[in-house]
Amino acid sequence: MNIFRKKSVEQTLAETEESGHSLKRDLTWWDLAIMGVAVAVGAGIFSIGAQAAAFHAGPAVIISFLIAGIVCGAAVMCYAEFASMIPVAGSAYTFTYTTVGEVVAWIIGWDLILEMLMAGSVVSKYWGVYLNDFFRLVGWNINTTIAVGSFHIDFAPLVIVAFFTALLVFGTKIGARVDGALTILKIAIVLFVVVVGFFYVKADNFTPFIPPSEPAATDGTSGVSAAMNQPLWQWVTGMTPTIYGVTGILSGAALVFFAFLGFDVVATTSEEAINPRRNVPLGIGVGMGMIIVLYTLVAIVTTGMVSYRDLARQDSPSLATAFEMVGANWAAKIISFGIVIGLATVVMVLLLGVTRVVFAMSRDGLLPRVMSRTGSKGTPVGLQIGVGVVMGLVAACSDVDVLADMVNIGTLSAFTLVAISVPIMRRKRPDLKRTFKMPGNPWVPILIAAANLWLMVNLSVLTWIRFVIWLIVGFVIYFGYGYRHARLGTGELASAVTKRSEPDETSNGGVTGSELAQAGE
Repeated sequence: MNIFRKKSVEQTLAETEESGHSLKRDLTWWDLAIMGVAVAVGAGIFSIGAQAAAFHAGPAVIISFLIAGIVCGAAVMCYAEFASMIPVAGSAYTFTYTTVGEVVAWIIGWDLILEMLMAGSVVSKYWGVYLNDFFRLVGWNINTTIAVGSFHIDFAPLVIVAFFTALLVFGTKIGARVDGALTILKIAIVLFVVVVGFFYVKADNFTPFIPPSEPAATDGTSGVSAAMNQPLWQWVTGMTPTIYGVTGILSGAALVFFAFLGFDVVATTSEEAINPRRNVPLGIGVGMGMIIVLYTLVAIVTTGMVSYRDLARQDSPSLATAFEMVGANWAAKIISFGIVIGLATVVMVLLLGVTRVVFAMSRDGLLPRVMSRTGSKGTPVGLQIGVGVVMGLVAACSDVDVLADMVNIGTLSAFTLVAISVPIMRRKRPDLKRTFKMPGNPWVPILIAAANLWLMVNLSVLTWIRFVIWLIVGFVIYFGYGYRHARLGTGELASAVTKRSEPDETSNGGVTGSELAQAGE
């Protein structure tokens, strides 16, 4: 049994030309940049900074955002190198399949499915919650939830998921245009709120900028001790659970890393980008820069308007809470509308992302091949509808909670493996054309991987326990189905490359002229 078998770049590119299993290229770098902003700027921009300030870092949450942004930005550059070299759907799953091996790729793909599907369900659920809240604020007596006995169904998540599923079925470009228009609107709302918020900022609220460390309180609401919710490295070393101080900045960085979720989703669309070797790195970079600026501005305004101590006394502190505490209640309506728009765009990108990961795994045979069949519009219609149905039903019928840490740990693990894969691929295939190169190889990628691992060990013990359980379930599926049906093991991929190869291989590693044209070369 060879669980570390690897696909070649030629095999990976050959799959993009397979009839009935290929995607249409029609996304520009601006589409990709806006897509990244769309998924990363949601309700979190109005709440996650306030929560990290209140319960982790105080005003130094600004540093937490910068740390998370730098780590994520550096990891994004590793993604950009691979995307410029292997512009194929699947993102981290595809990249690790060509470098580290099949079983690692499966783990990453399995994690990405959980994160995006659950994140999409949670966001859809809270889109309905905030929609009802907006109706209440403007005086409309509308409730999207109905009760059937003791069972409650919220139809709002079904509506928003069905809407974007339909758009994506008719074409990724159509969905991207609608999502882009909504994203521009929500960016305008964020900037307006930030500008107004600066008029309420007081310098005294930034003192002390790094609050002294203090013991963390026990979480009495869930019955789980503070020890189980403390960072893993504190638990391993036997340290007393603490908040604030330098430890709080680091744990705050691990928490707000959730804010930068989205660029892995953008990388999953590489196979649908026009001239991906140029547009994917450019789109990811521009989008990342926009998000770091927006989140940092919101963090400055939130902690400057009110004291972090006052925020910590609230059950669910947010930017709206800060405005209410300074008497600007009118801002709550604008923020509520911004959240409704913001969450809608997140739903679309997550629907697209999880579908493309499952598509890539299915096309490789690790999941049933029928799931990767595409229609006349160049989209996996059946799979897209199926993902939409599952996501909508989970959101409408379940009491889901924001599993930010679960999303974080999977994303960080993917970032770590992609960073490690950069020097591996440089060594294995120096002949492959790279229109973008991660600087400082191999030491910078290694440092990036170490930084991601450090953020991972700053996540809670419970998060790690849930992560291990999900991995065990994934291994059962892989060894029960995936390994035996993988096209790499059955020899189908080798024959696909042979059929598409030209008599004389070039310095591009044997990639054919048609494959390079398909990749936008």
